[in-house]
Amino acid sequence: MAIRQPVVSVLGHVDHGKTKLLDRIRGTSVQAREAGAITQHIGATEVPIDHIYKMCGSIIGGKKFDVPGLLFIDTPGHQSFVTLRARGGSLADLAVLVIDVREGLMPQTIESIRILRQYKTPFVIALNKIDTIEGWISEEGRPFILSERQQQDHTHAVFDEKMYNVIAQLAQEGISSDRYDRIDDFTKAVALVPISAKAGEGIQDLLLVLIGLAQRFLETQLEKGEGPGKGTILEIKEERGLGKTLDMILYSGTLRKGDTIAMGTRGAPVVTKIKAILKPKPLDEIRDPRDRFDSVKELHAAAGVKISTQNCEGVIAGAPIIVVKGPNDPAIKALAEETSIKIETQENGVTIKADAIGSLEALAYEAKAHNIPIRKYGIGEITRRDIVETAYADKKNCVILGFNSALSKDAEAELANHEDLKVFSNQIVYQLIDDYIEWVEESKKQTDSDKRAVFSFPAKFVVLPNCIFRASKPAIVGVRVLAGRIRPGENLIGPDGRDMGRIKSIRIGEDVQKEAKQGDEVAVAIEGVTVGRQIDEENVVYVDLIESGYKQLQGLELTADEKMTMEETVAIKRKEEPFWGM
Repeated sequence: MAIRQPVVSVLGHVDHGKTKLLDRIRGTSVQAREAGAITQHIGATEVPIDHIYKMCGSIIGGKKFDVPGLLFIDTPGHQSFVTLRARGGSLADLAVLVIDVREGLMPQTIESIRILRQYKTPFVIALNKIDTIEGWISEEGRPFILSERQQQDHTHAVFDEKMYNVIAQLAQEGISSDRYDRIDDFTKAVALVPISAKAGEGIQDLLLVLIGLAQRFLETQLEKGEGPGKGTILEIKEERGLGKTLDMILYSGTLRKGDTIAMGTRGAPVVTKIKAILKPKPLDEIRDPRDRFDSVKELHAAAGVKISTQNCEGVIAGAPIIVVKGPNDPAIKALAEETSIKIETQENGVTIKADAIGSLEALAYEAKAHNIPIRKYGIGEITRRDIVETAYADKKNCVILGFNSALSKDAEAELANHEDLKVFSNQIVYQLIDDYIEWVEESKKQTDSDKRAVFSFPAKFVVLPNCIFRASKPAIVGVRVLAGRIRPGENLIGPDGRDMGRIKSIRIGEDVQKEAKQGDEVAVAIEGVTVGRQIDEENVVYVDLIESGYKQLQGLELTADEKMTMEETVAIKRKEEPFWGM
């Protein structure tokens, strides 16, 4: 039986070179046109076997394969890989895990390994950026197996050190791996293929390993099924002359023009007919084609295509698409269950919006990883209703995070009525989360600063010896701040609870200071005391606290010295009032 081309997903840590690798295979520059040079949506590229023969001519010899080629999927990250489900498992038959030879395993690399294991997806490792190895002599488009022979001994040593460091890190994750040309049994070790996506080195080796693995181990899995087509929707786009179109991966069966199909929505699946099937030219990226698509009447898995339908109202990216017999086909009920989005929510949390199921789940995943609670979520643009509903949350949660979701005009107008509501929008999920966390930290600092300005903060200072500048009216003494911050207007007490006057001003030389912080040595004018009576050299003096202020302090972040000083001050206050602050 004929076999289909395997679906190969490319995963790895951000900026380790996933899209650059595919650009090198295709001869394209998709990465340069991505937001922040980071992949934000799922793309697909068909690489036919003839192209692989042509690229790998110098090392393939006369060997031929039954596999008709490779269908690569470029994902924004491991989260998107999780959302691309098929047959209850992963959409991908094989995966390439890209690792930067300099950086080794990073958080997203480890997460990708966990997910590949979870879905039992066989994978190979592309050890990228070998051109950055000290002394490495690169040659455009040269196979690694030939390139390695041209390197000097010291370069070999540096390369081996970095490669074995990655192998050791993989071993810690329970992965046995070795260089692909040193592996006898590919069922027991993960193949590691050194490459340079920038220089095009090692790409041939990688393609041959993938084709070889598919031919040897996946032949049964890749048998061409002639049943009804099953696929996953990647993206919904508006195309001139066609209206709304759907980018999709057909991973099983056959799709024909005129077929009745069911597609996932936020509610009940939509049942409609296919008007047109548009197939990109080989090596063209479905997201960013260089040539016009070919219109075809029939399509066999696996393929990445664009389709036009009679109705796609409410269809969402990341949802399944299946060929059905009609509106009463039992498969439609199963599809509805598969499309339901399951994101954990809490009573208090932020609102998140995204343009696709994969994007939404990716955002929810990152939010959970950063302990950001979610109260409400949705797919599509940020609406007026989102603004109104979020506006009633407390200040910390009066926030909307939009991943590739713009504000509608109504939402923009409504937002002007809610000064406290904050909307973050970004095309890069990691940046979106970072922007939110940075805002939370700044808001917290501002809140703490505001509270510090309203009431006294725990602080103490010591009167320095030989620094009495004036005995009274007011007394002016040199002090060192031992903990916290002191400000003009604050009342002072001694270790025994006695009144020690009030700070009138703080100076360094002739310059008046608004405050003095821990470690500062300043001159302090104190009203209501006389040196030699109430206050003297080497006395430790505390800032007096009011009871309501003390209760507010317990909700703020204090340094270890501030906490200790607060405990000392509370102990002083309780000598006279045993239940002070309780």
